[in-house]
Amino acid sequence: MGMGWKVLNDVKPYLAMVLLQVGFAGMYIIAVASLKAGMSHFVLVVYRNLVATAVMTPFALYFERGLRPKMTITIFIKVMGLAFLEPVMDQNLYFMGAKLTSAGFATALVNILPAVTFVLALILRMEKVRLRSLHCQAKNAGTVLTVAGAVLMVLYHGPVVQFPWTKGQHHSTAGGQGAGGARDWLNGTIMVIIACVAWACFFILQSNTLRSYPAELSLTVLICSMGSLMSGAIALVAERGNTQAWVIGFDTRLFTAVYAGIVCSGVAYYVQGIVSRQRGPVFVTAFNPLCMIITAVMGSIILKEEINLGSVIGAAIIVGGLYFLIWGKSKDEINKVSDVSVKGAGELPLTSVTNDHGHGKQHELGNSNGSHVLDVKTPTTNGHYEIDRSSE
Repeated sequence: MGMGWKVLNDVKPYLAMVLLQVGFAGMYIIAVASLKAGMSHFVLVVYRNLVATAVMTPFALYFERGLRPKMTITIFIKVMGLAFLEPVMDQNLYFMGAKLTSAGFATALVNILPAVTFVLALILRMEKVRLRSLHCQAKNAGTVLTVAGAVLMVLYHGPVVQFPWTKGQHHSTAGGQGAGGARDWLNGTIMVIIACVAWACFFILQSNTLRSYPAELSLTVLICSMGSLMSGAIALVAERGNTQAWVIGFDTRLFTAVYAGIVCSGVAYYVQGIVSRQRGPVFVTAFNPLCMIITAVMGSIILKEEINLGSVIGAAIIVGGLYFLIWGKSKDEINKVSDVSVKGAGELPLTSVTNDHGHGKQHELGNSNGSHVLDVKTPTTNGHYEIDRSSE
């Protein structure tokens, strides 16, 4: 039974990340469908975060009552930064970029996220690099391959790849022929890349914030509520004079807002916060290839989007780089456990043992070089301690 629970605990972070990627893939498809049907991405972001706030608040109030740390100015500033990076910058820029390109291309390009996160973690000294270490070399190689794959996707499109389920279909793509389509595609690509940088900064700041505010549900509610206010102010300016943009009925637009708010904001922030605190932000971002594959297949079937040869080759290179990165991170976890074991091997625990007569036994405690020795007598029945320092 003990071994079974240990295996389950080891598998849980991987399972959580896989399920989240499936959830993200569904959101990307329905969001792009709603945006191309005329929904404002500014309004979608506002409703998404309002739904997440409404759904997650009761759980935070119930499960974390009495556990939330005191709110300080520093923590509040970090929360504002998190709200600006993810709900405002990342979501708006990603939706704009996906609308100008395609859902499949945007999710494939998002795979540069682990490499960007790794580079930022290196700059902030959250990750260590030992050039002679094989697993560190794997992480470096994975980062280079990921960036190379993303550059290939941007610079080379190539012919359209036909899949068995797409034969005879008329494909559509935002990056159509002509200068206007090429310009839109380039602008959309730049927006997605900037969104990835903002998202990577969010993961790193979230991991840092949870050290001083270890309440994942409450932090999720704060991020979503502040994000709703910020994105709402931006949407009011962007959609001024267009009150119809705020009207949604019982259609795909409502479903998109509810699904994205619950799955991809509320649940995602909470789960990512827990896994990030356990495994680090680089681990959290290393599962995007699964999302890319699901989105590409669903996008070609549902949205009739085309997939270019350049996207396929670039995505394959990115996947290879990501698994180099994951392998290097897995070796980091093993090394951390080994370091803790070695560090604890030379420590002497302070124990208290009493004999049958209630008198304390005498213990000798010393450090590794034996320079100081304390004769400590454990408490007798009257509860007093005797310490003899004569041998120092």
